[in-house]
Amino acid sequence: MESEHQPKLSPIRAFQALHGVSAEEDPYTSLSEYHDYEPRLEFDDSELTQAPGLAPLPPELLDISDDFLNHSASDGTIEENFEEELARAPESYAEIAQSSLEDSFAELNGTGLVDVVGDDEIGRRIIVVSACRLPPSKDLHPDRLLRYLMFTLDKYVEQDYSLVYFHCGLSSKNKPPLSWLWKAYKAFDRKYKKNLKALYLVHPTNFIRIVWQMLRPAISVKFGRKMMYVNYLHELKQHLNLDKLCIPNTVLEYDTLLLAKNPRAAETARLCPERVEKTGNSKSTPKESLSPPRTQQFGVSLQFVTENNVDMVDSIPPVVRQCVEYLSQPDALETEGIFRRSANIATIKELQRACNRGEPISFKGDPHNAAVLLKTFLRDLEEPLMTFDLYDEILQFQSWSNRDKPRKVKILILERLPAENYRLLKYIFQFLWKVQDRSCLNKMTSNNLAVVFGPNLVWPPNGQMSLQSIGPINAFTDFLLENQESIFIL
Repeated sequence: MESEHQPKLSPIRAFQALHGVSAEEDPYTSLSEYHDYEPRLEFDDSELTQAPGLAPLPPELLDISDDFLNHSASDGTIEENFEEELARAPESYAEIAQSSLEDSFAELNGTGLVDVVGDDEIGRRIIVVSACRLPPSKDLHPDRLLRYLMFTLDKYVEQDYSLVYFHCGLSSKNKPPLSWLWKAYKAFDRKYKKNLKALYLVHPTNFIRIVWQMLRPAISVKFGRKMMYVNYLHELKQHLNLDKLCIPNTVLEYDTLLLAKNPRAAETARLCPERVEKTGNSKSTPKESLSPPRTQQFGVSLQFVTENNVDMVDSIPPVVRQCVEYLSQPDALETEGIFRRSANIATIKELQRACNRGEPISFKGDPHNAAVLLKTFLRDLEEPLMTFDLYDEILQFQSWSNRDKPRKVKILILERLPAENYRLLKYIFQFLWKVQDRSCLNKMTSNNLAVVFGPNLVWPPNGQMSLQSIGPINAFTDFLLENQESIFIL
């Protein structure tokens, strides 16, 4: 018989003991000095600030007025018995994925809850989830939310991607039940986790840390290393271009409030090369304008490259020609997942610098370096290859009748594109035709290539692409690939 004086295990310890998990904590990635390691959380939040030796959340994250919490930030509460909920969670959710295939999710598509905002600097697709845009729980069944997330992610998880989660705005009114979190983790199987390269949790609160602690015994160490806490937006800027993220005003206001409570963090944000403003745009510190060298190819206009590079052949930028010629070799062309994988950021930066200096470049025997460099060149152009003037019309592509599409697309490509843009677009699409022709080996169909290249060929003047614009852009790109022989004049 157990002694009545035997210490009672906390719920977390009991869960760990049940699953044979050591109480010793593993370190995890953090972007802030406040998160040197994951604290040993009990269910009493006071331990976050009172227990000796713990690395608590920043004080400003724990000292927010109730009025602000009620309308924007997480209330940090868990009302359920998590042990019962975890034990009740089923093992298979194939029916959820299947039922989402024929669902339009009309009421969620316009909320901005999920945004796909193009690629980062090494070719990973960026997906943004904003808790402040979650509808009230009474208006949205949790299973429907899960189906929507799976339906949206399914289009992008076959390539490397990063996920940004803005936690600000999660409250008792729109927070899914705890059982749903476990259900979601189980539903997002290896297909979703394999190509996730980074998960940024922005403005974490006690709720995030408690849930992480509860789920940790069931989460692989490899997945845990992909997660990073981001306490302030200027920390996120070390990794992503904030101009592309469509950050909700609620998140921007919350970040401003947190900075006001931490002068040291505010000073760090002020000293950043670019600072996030309430409008969501970044303002650069005025600098003396310097003309780029004549050999530069990245970060300038296509016209600049065309007019200044002496190595141009048939008006094709040297870096594009080198990438295409390398990737056209059989071994490279047949690489599985080509254009879906990211590359080492240091290697890509080194190749960019060599190109800008007009030096020979070596892809180090890795086709993914050439593939990422080609996408990076297109993404870094001052104006997209399809030009800003055509953006609004391309967004209307799916509303055109099948009969009108060939004629309207030819007008855009043959009559509206500048000559140098047309020549480069034709060159790239003739190469991509070779890629999709080997799709039985490289797994890159025209649809897969459209998903990869669409956002690198077309984007809006403000640089912020929404999920609603991704669909028509990808469909337009797929149409060009399927019909390139009849569209481009030989």
